[in-house]
Amino acid sequence: MSSETYRAVQVSALGQFELVERAVTPPPPGEVRIRVEACGVCHSDVITILGLRPITYPRVPGHEVVGKIDAVGEGVIAWSIGQRVGVGYLGGPDFECVPCRRGDFVNCLHQPVTGVTTDGGYAEVMLASERGLIEVPDELTSLDAAPLVCAGVTAYNALRNSDARSGDLVAIEGIGGVGHLALQFARSMGMRVAAIGRGSDKRGIAFELGAHTYVDTQEVDPGAALQAMGGAKVVLATAPSNKAAARLTAGLGVRGTLVMVGVGGDGPMPISPADIVFGSRSIVGALTGTTLETEETFSFSVQQGIRPMVEVMPLERADEAYARMMRGDARFRIVLVTGA
Repeated sequence: MSSETYRAVQVSALGQFELVERAVTPPPPGEVRIRVEACGVCHSDVITILGLRPITYPRVPGHEVVGKIDAVGEGVIAWSIGQRVGVGYLGGPDFECVPCRRGDFVNCLHQPVTGVTTDGGYAEVMLASERGLIEVPDELTSLDAAPLVCAGVTAYNALRNSDARSGDLVAIEGIGGVGHLALQFARSMGMRVAAIGRGSDKRGIAFELGAHTYVDTQEVDPGAALQAMGGAKVVLATAPSNKAAARLTAGLGVRGTLVMVGVGGDGPMPISPADIVFGSRSIVGALTGTTLETEETFSFSVQQGIRPMVEVMPLERADEAYARMMRGDARFRIVLVTGA
């Protein structure tokens, strides 16, 4: 990376990665330029790579970004050159639409989506709106902080905003990029934690991450297993499988909630109305968090000693990292580094 150019891995067309060199440009008003140090590879990157939403190509994916500001645009006063910041999936609310006027900034109708509507962090340099910046504490390395700006805040917010309280049975379905953090958060929040995975190979790591019990879906029906424990107050579905999540409604306790954070590509969820109506159970979705909530995720992680488990790969191997993540081989978050 020179002072005038930088490397980026862009998606030039559906599924086509390309390592390119781009010119460094000054940030426009209200934005900053970031020298990227680390960027997590998230399953939601499929939106850009496989064109699951309207995409203008070429586009640089990546929305778990941490780096240092090296230039600020006109009107930016709250952020300074040299400051280490994060940028997540949501690029900054407009503060003008109806959800924003109600204080629901996560569901802003017009905010940019990092790596989808704007270029993201599979690059040595990126531009970002000051409204989407997250302050990174010194106690976290850039490698540790990057997965927390999406996977981390998603798991943390879903749990702390749920009805589950200390001592309640909470089930974490999926031990991956989000799930391995959710297990740590739930245990640190004082919940009785059941990890739900497929196969015995993740049993040991589930206990290391904080689970009190492990449910192997290859050995038992997970809904029946949870009911045998008294029924879950919350089931957090993190795996990208709608059908697997649907099976878990039968494991909810009375007025229990299935919280969806994983979005699968395996068709509609086959839900039995009886599992919902009898027991007054519910299904809700949880979408990441605001910049402040991400900073609170950082704070909780520092206080409780929670860190993501990461594999490090160089930027130029982004296509390999993405393929490894999609195969489910990552343990548990792959983070691209630039050498900045």
